[in-house]
Amino acid sequence: MRRRMYFVLPDVPTAEQTMNDLLLARIEESHIHCLGRRGTPLGSLHEASVLQKTDVAHGAELGLVIGGLGGALVGTAIVFVPLLGGSLPLVTVLLTALGGAVFGAWASSMIASSTPNSRLLVFGKDFDEGRILMMVDVPARRVDEIHDMVVKRHPEAAQRGTEPAIPAFP
Repeated sequence: MRRRMYFVLPDVPTAEQTMNDLLLARIEESHIHCLGRRGTPLGSLHEASVLQKTDVAHGAELGLVIGGLGGALVGTAIVFVPLLGGSLPLVTVLLTALGGAVFGAWASSMIASSTPNSRLLVFGKDFDEGRILMMVDVPARRVDEIHDMVVKRHPEAAQRGTEPAIPAFP
């Protein structure tokens, strides 16, 4: 199990040095994600993906649940209120719930793809001031070791918390 650690660094060169230290500590580049103010060139830093920058994952989860419930309600209405005089099997409820869930997840994720990640809203002031957010996914047993290494080698880095577990998608 991995934990996501958040570090705020003052500028790109400092972030590059920190990333090099993390690579030397055997943290893979694919587990280091950086994000800055829109338009900030990140140089050699591994930029955060769309899933990490936006609320796509949260939107898909929410759409899946709401769409599934809506589909189940529509399916129940179709089964128990026959409009054309015939009766439909009870499996219709399951099929409409499944269809609603798929449609809800798709539609909601499309909308959420243009919304900034709600977990990163607390870093808005840092982005406005030109700082770089570094998200590092480390094994749970190495959290203290990596924290101590970054604080020791980069006192200018502000440690801004650790998530108890990495989100499923980003």
